[in-house]
Amino acid sequence: MNSGYLVNWSETAKKDLRDIVDYVAKDNWAAASMLLSKIEERSSELWSFAEQGRIVPELNDIGIAQCRELIVAPWRLVYRVMGQQVLILAVFDGRRSLEAVLLERFRLIYG
Repeated sequence: MNSGYLVNWSETAKKDLRDIVDYVAKDNWAAASMLLSKIEERSSELWSFAEQGRIVPELNDIGIAQCRELIVAPWRLVYRVMGQQVLILAVFDGRRSLEAVLLERFRLIYG
C-alpha cells in the first residue's frame, strides 16, 4: 500500500512561486496570499495522488511523457513523478507558451 508521495519543490519552482507571489503582492497583498495558499494546497494534493495531473501536451508532442501538470488558473505547476517522489519543476503563467518560458530560461542559463 502506498503511504504517500514525498512532494519536493525544485529551486527553480521555488523561485517561480516567489516571483509570482511578489508580483501579485505589488498590487494586492491579500490576493497574493490567497494565491500562495491555493497553489500550496493544490500541490499538497500530490502527496496522495501524484498521477492526477495531465501529461504536459507540449512536451508529450516531442516525446517527453514524464512531466505532468496541475492547473491553478492561470498558473501551471509542472512536475515529475519519480518512484515515491514528486518533484515540482516549474510554475508559470499558463497564458504564456511553454516554449517561450523554456527559451527565456535557456537564455538565462546559457547567456
